[in-house]
Amino acid sequence: MASSTVSCSVVFTTQTPYPLPSQKYMIPTNWKRFHLSQLINKALTLVKPIPFDFLVKGELLRTSLGEWCTENNIGEEETLEVEYIESVMPPQKMSDIPHDDWVSSVSCQMAGYFYTASYDGYVRLFDYSQKPVLSAPAHSAPITSLCSIPESKFIGDEDKSSHLIATSSHDLCAQITRISLPSDSTSKSESKAIARLHLHTAPVSSIASNSTGTHLLTSSWDTLIGVWDTTVPTSDEVPEPLINERERKKRRKLNGGTTESTFKRKAPTMVLKSHTDRVSRVVFGNPGSESTVYSCGFDSTVRLWDVENGVCTRTITSSEKPFVDLALNSDGHTALAASTDRTVTLYDVREASSNHSISTSSGSLVHTATPSCLSTGATPHQVFTGAYDGVVRLWDLRSMKSAITSFKAWDGMKKVLSIDWKRGMVGIGGEGGFEVWKVVEDLHS
Repeated sequence: MASSTVSCSVVFTTQTPYPLPSQKYMIPTNWKRFHLSQLINKALTLVKPIPFDFLVKGELLRTSLGEWCTENNIGEEETLEVEYIESVMPPQKMSDIPHDDWVSSVSCQMAGYFYTASYDGYVRLFDYSQKPVLSAPAHSAPITSLCSIPESKFIGDEDKSSHLIATSSHDLCAQITRISLPSDSTSKSESKAIARLHLHTAPVSSIASNSTGTHLLTSSWDTLIGVWDTTVPTSDEVPEPLINERERKKRRKLNGGTTESTFKRKAPTMVLKSHTDRVSRVVFGNPGSESTVYSCGFDSTVRLWDVENGVCTRTITSSEKPFVDLALNSDGHTALAASTDRTVTLYDVREASSNHSISTSSGSLVHTATPSCLSTGATPHQVFTGAYDGVVRLWDLRSMKSAITSFKAWDGMKKVLSIDWKRGMVGIGGEGGFEVWKVVEDLHS
């Protein structure tokens, strides 16, 4: 006589648009993800099947329910709460655009276009068909970071074909550049530097804009963070130093054959001082909370700042974890910091605290090589990471033991240095140039 199938009691929950009525289901313990997904689709009577994954106590179900219960010492009498989420389809490569030098920063934020910034000091713009739209020198040394400035109206330019970007570089400066796109097939794109940001005495490691484009942040190896507005002054705010012949030649190259500057020299509106080693990244808080600024550095700290008063309000310390990148989760509750110890650590930034150090975290994403870059997008719980092993990984922060999916840029043979996620696309920059992959749709894109 065949033995009866063992079952366990399950209650399903979800944050997807496909909820089930709250009730208990008796599920055979030998069922795996595929069987559970079939059950959900049948119960929802969906016209088009949707594949689902399942979280049990914050862990993705990779085995049968029975095997999971055995591994976690869960008795048969206990009712399991199982959350279902939409499965992530395997990423597909859309384009591969080689560059002459390493690509240090990429942006997918501008609809219809991709920006790249390179170690050769050039900014490049490509449309979705991979056609090069612009290639222009911006700095005389490697560019470290690039960001879009959302609104050009703050500089008196209402032209829809005109856009602002900001870049930072090893040349100790950051820059605001106006990009004018062609209005027809006979026109050419143009690039014009309109402001140079002067503060730092060491390479500028990152630059970031707030959501309205009124202010910028810069971080530097000199331990300082600069706060800037995006207005262009009528005259230089920082005196121009005397230059030698070598610098004159560099300026002539950047200014199209003339030594006359097209930009104004800006001074910061505020300088934030607290880090004791190079600052790797600085970002504004999410829209609605942009008076709080977040930074990380090689002093093994993540710091929160009150940018209105120019003070560090909280220091998160972690022993011997030099941080190389930082991002906020879309809910604004969690900061993710990538470290040279091959982890991305999650920190809850909601706790009230005043000028004291803490070292607690809510978990880490473990990599096989140093994670060099992060992109959180707008989709809750999900983050993309790129690493020096050439692998890009997508994680669900509710299940951090392993990545949901991963893929190799440039066949995993070259380092990933930058990543950006928007409109169901991930742009990847690094040793191999620039790649675009079709991935999970970024909600609210």
